[in-house]
Order: sequence, then C-alpha cells, then structure tokens
Amino acid sequence: MQESKKIVILGHFGVGKTSLIRRFVSNSFSDNYKVTIGVHITKKVVEISVGKNISLILWDLEGTDDIKTIRSSYLLGTHGAVFVFDVTRPSTFQNLNDDLKITTEKLPDVPLIVVGNKVDLVDLTDLNSILKENNINSDFLSSAKTGESVEELFHKMATLLHNHA
Repeated sequence: MQESKKIVILGHFGVGKTSLIRRFVSNSFSDNYKVTIGVHITKKVVEISVGKNISLILWDLEGTDDIKTIRSSYLLGTHGAVFVFDVTRPSTFQNLNDDLKITTEKLPDVPLIVVGNKVDLVDLTDLNSILKENNINSDFLSSAKTGESVEELFHKMATLLHNHA
C-alpha cells in the first residue's frame, strides 16, 4: 500500500508557489501569472527508495501577506509544509522568521521546508548577502523557471515525511 501525505505550500502572493508545483508535477513553466483563489490540489508519486513510493498531495494555498489569516480548515490533516518566499521581493521575507514562527505554531510537529524562489533573477552573491543581513535561513534556493532545486526540495519533503511517520 502506498502512503499518501498532505503537503501545504504557503507564502505571500506571487512568490511562485503554483509555478514550483507545476514545475515539479508536470515539468513545465508559464510566465502567465494567475492568482490562486482558495486552494488548488495536485498529486505526484515520488519514489523515495527502490520499491518504496509516497504520494504527495500538494495543497497550493492562496497567497497571503498575513500568515495568520490562512483558513485553519486548509491546514487540517497536514503532514508537511513548504514555505516559499520570493528572493527578488524583500517584502516577502522581511518578516519571514515571524511567519515561520506562526506556521510552526499552527502546524506543530510537521516537517517544514523554507524555499527562496526565483533565484534565476538575482546575482547569488548579492542574494547571499541580503539573506545574511536579514538573518534568513532557507533550506533551498530554487527557480521554478529553470527547475533549479525543485525536484530536490520535494524529494527532501517526501523523505522527511517517510522518516517522520
């Protein structure tokens, strides 16, 4: 029997949550921005070891500038969370540590991965300086456009969930 695990994708408006999911699930990218209203759910099966698969149920939650406003009903039954910020927009990460604190309060004992997205649009040396200045620790720096670190972050989540069970 295959495990199924619910993962919520959180973050501000326009940080690339939907694009990361699209890149992971269908290996595609679109520059056409469409706002997610409510939640959009997709699924992908990931092989975490030979003969061992896990089905990731990806809940793409609408973006919000205030993490406290996320409907608690969307969070029920969550096994893992991915918090995405846009490395080109300081407004999406200036309060990141506060947002993460709220997230872990809403989702205690749930594996959390922090992702800085859109690295294809910045100089990595400048980015690392900005992140250091703002005391930001991310697990992955990704690009939904190029695919950089997208597979790795979702495989990391699948492994965390398998080991967390």
